[in-house]
Amino acid sequence: MNHRLEDVIALFDGLFQDTFATRLVRGGDEPLYLPADADTPYHRVIFARGFYASALHEISHWCIAGEERRKREDYGYWYLPDGRDAVAQRDFETVEAAPQALERLFSQACGLRFHISVDNLGGDVEVDREAFCVTVNAKAERYEREGLPLRAAAFRLALQRFYREGDARKAAIAAGRRLLEPAPVALV
Repeated sequence: MNHRLEDVIALFDGLFQDTFATRLVRGGDEPLYLPADADTPYHRVIFARGFYASALHEISHWCIAGEERRKREDYGYWYLPDGRDAVAQRDFETVEAAPQALERLFSQACGLRFHISVDNLGGDVEVDREAFCVTVNAKAERYEREGLPLRAAAFRLALQRFYREGDARKAAIAAGRRLLEPAPVALV
């Protein structure tokens, strides 16, 4: 299966450019979320170095962020790079479990192997990678049981239709967009 950046960008933009004024952008060394501003009329989910997995991961953060968070650079969250101590690593893992769970589900939908990331290569604390993996997997299973956030469900469906079911991009996007449409109001 061929995982081209053009495809994931087209699927994301096809779902969210018109509906949420948001585009997926290939970036440099570090991922970043930038809300629309005076120079750019759309929000940007910027993924690192053209890595497909980075795109899925950054999309997962965007799918979780609420409306107010999407108005702030990097959703208003802190980020400490490699070299975190035990407390900072625990905080990192707490906020990363949900996005990595969605990333896992997105990876499965498009037939990619998911790799857990504890993202603390230079830290002075021993990271329990297995425990974090259990937490992420439990969160993914909970999403499966209880449902994904709406934008995540739409994106996962588009990925699944394109990669697993062989739909053309346009058809995969249309399937995902149907999930984004409000349910009709029943007249009594």
